[in-house]
Amino acid sequence: MKPLRTVVLAFGAYFATLSYAEEPPAPLEPLSLELELGLISITGNTESSALRTKATIKQDFKEWKAKYQGDFLYKRSKNEGESETKTTAHKTFLSAQSDYKLSEENSSVFVYGSYTDDRFSGYEYQNSISVGYSGRIFEDESSFLDYSAGPGYSFSQTDEGEEDKIAIVHVELQYKYEINPNVTFQQGISTDAALESNKNSTSKSETSVRVKLIGNLHMKAAYSLTHNSIALEDKKKTDGTASVIFSYTF
Repeated sequence: MKPLRTVVLAFGAYFATLSYAEEPPAPLEPLSLELELGLISITGNTESSALRTKATIKQDFKEWKAKYQGDFLYKRSKNEGESETKTTAHKTFLSAQSDYKLSEENSSVFVYGSYTDDRFSGYEYQNSISVGYSGRIFEDESSFLDYSAGPGYSFSQTDEGEEDKIAIVHVELQYKYEINPNVTFQQGISTDAALESNKNSTSKSETSVRVKLIGNLHMKAAYSLTHNSIALEDKKKTDGTASVIFSYTF
């Protein structure tokens, strides 16, 4: 037992010496958080009010990076002559993407997942998950264009309870152009394209211009589109939302 005890103590002393000799690990990169809030009120022939909130969280590690998003839209309206105010939009979108960085700069492999609950689309939910490759197409002093692409799977259920599971290809493009230090233009496009022609493909787009007001406070004008290639009965294929909102970056 004494030789075993001696070996254990020797290893313990050795690793204890290493722990004191090594420099403390470098702290993680700071967490980036952007919060957006917009309130819209209309009176006259049509009375309506809308609330839109969005949160984007980013973390950049040495070998990993992650991005989480939450987007919420709620709208109530009442036409002239009507006594009741009705909910006309209620949409929640959540997404998460984790990238493992490769040796090449701005290249990585990713895992992506999303959840959509749009009460007026005819779907109870629309979810997707995918894996693939991310990279940068070009970059200069004031702009860049990134992409992500890979296979995946989509899960959806209609309000009537009909479920569908389909193979997809997830493609996303993100373009950013800094017009000047105070004004930035951004364009994001993504699609979950069904591999079968008779299945629904979902696409999203957001075009925005962000203007710096003071410090980390910005004003943002944006136009968002959501498109379903196959619309359910009595539903339109495309929904559009224009908004002017305030954002704050931590």
